[in-house]
Amino acid sequence: MRIQNQVKKVVAVHDLSGMGRVSLMAVIPILSSMGFQVCPLPTAVLSAHTQYPDYSFLDLTDEMKNIIRKWQQMDVRFDTFYTGYLGSARQVKIVEELITRFRRPNDLVVVDPVLGDNGKLYVGMADEMVGEMRRLIRTADIITPNLTELFLLLDRPMLSVAELSDRVLKESLKALSDKGPEIVIVTSVPVMDNPHMTSVYAYNRGGGRYWKVTCPYLPAHYPGTGDTFTSVITGAIMQGDSLPIALDRATQFILQGIRATFGYEYNNLDGIMLEKVLHNLDMPIQVSSYELVE
Repeated sequence: MRIQNQVKKVVAVHDLSGMGRVSLMAVIPILSSMGFQVCPLPTAVLSAHTQYPDYSFLDLTDEMKNIIRKWQQMDVRFDTFYTGYLGSARQVKIVEELITRFRRPNDLVVVDPVLGDNGKLYVGMADEMVGEMRRLIRTADIITPNLTELFLLLDRPMLSVAELSDRVLKESLKALSDKGPEIVIVTSVPVMDNPHMTSVYAYNRGGGRYWKVTCPYLPAHYPGTGDTFTSVITGAIMQGDSLPIALDRATQFILQGIRATFGYEYNNLDGIMLEKVLHNLDMPIQVSSYELVE
């Protein structure tokens, strides 16, 4: 009898930054702590992430193809494909080829469509990447855009807080799901008339249900929270959690991480102190805060 490897593998297509807990420096510890083998497919190597004032950058687009070719020769199999920041149309095409070549019927594809925030594209993000990302999400089971990325992917103008009713958000989530992904999770949704709270909304086409989790908003910006959130979502779904429990687990972990970091005299660019809260990923959900949005 051939003994099967029982540890699920995640291929993580992200960049690697020497300083700052973002991308692979968040993805690897989180998913490893949750019991999965992370197989990095690095898109670039940086001395520090791009929110630092100065950094070195090595583009690995060509090497990505070499790595994939060697994996094919090894006949390796992955259970989940998880993509984050992609720097060019070429990298998007490489990811599409990776998924086409390796994906089996029950494998999971998670796309964090990193494009922009606060109503505009990130610095250095080309306009053509919006169209490329619209194509990539068609292959995904789960996508995790922030509010800005939700409207970019839908090719709609950004709405004001006053316009973000449950009805509008539900229609927007469904419209994006109709383009391919079964589950759409949108982060960074402000709560009307309460600047001290923020929300995450989600839609699962399989059950036709909408979920919402609301949590306190702390006035501090830490790079990498999006990578952290999607990594916990990915691990929770792989473990068999329901969508609302996965949302709870991810939002609670982010909140724990920010609270563990907030009190220090500390350079926020380094990101949240994951080392102080990784053990919480083994704990059961403390208080369920999800709501079914009717």
